[in-house]
Amino acid sequence: MELYGTYSKSILQKTIILTLEIALIVYSYYCLFGNGFVVFGMQPSDANINRRIIIFTFNVIVFLRILVTIFHLVKRKIPMEEAFSIPMAFALYYIGFVYFVYHSVHTIDTFDVFAVLLFLFGSYLNTGSELMRNKWKKNPENKGKLYTKGLFKYSMHINYFGDLLWVSAYAMITRNWYSIVIPVFLFCFFAFFNIPKLDKYLSEKYDTDFKDYKSKTKKFIPLIY
Repeated sequence: MELYGTYSKSILQKTIILTLEIALIVYSYYCLFGNGFVVFGMQPSDANINRRIIIFTFNVIVFLRILVTIFHLVKRKIPMEEAFSIPMAFALYYIGFVYFVYHSVHTIDTFDVFAVLLFLFGSYLNTGSELMRNKWKKNPENKGKLYTKGLFKYSMHINYFGDLLWVSAYAMITRNWYSIVIPVFLFCFFAFFNIPKLDKYLSEKYDTDFKDYKSKTKKFIPLIY
């Protein structure tokens, strides 16, 4: 599935993504505050209502950010496979973390406050960095140039690092050790698949500019990797 280099409005694909994302948000609400998991023999409890409210709030914020990304930031063609794979991936967050938090009985404490702040910071790194880059690219003087400014001067893929942070915050809120598998999977996906694929495209497109950027900027995690 080729993701880079071809531009299109992809109206049908975006409509599919929007429809499936809305369905997932509605189902996550039903699971958190209704009987969505009863089919699996799981009964809702009011013991962790505040924690479930936080998880659903995360879901809504992620959904709104997806709308900004899909309908405002993404200019490339979205393959039909991706129109279905994106909602499937986000189902891990909308439903997966709901499942992990379902029976948590921990009261909200300082650790959770930190998790909420981490979620907000990660969301800013991801969407904020993309908005800055989008604004820069709209300037005709920057046409054909590689963007290395703003938050991207701290990491070549600071937007992906932001993703890793807010997903990790989800896992922290659940207070369920099994939920760690989701951010670990996401890290591996970025480090071993998505970033190498994108770097190959950028290297071919920007040549020496990309090599110079790569030589002095961390690939994924600022100051570390």
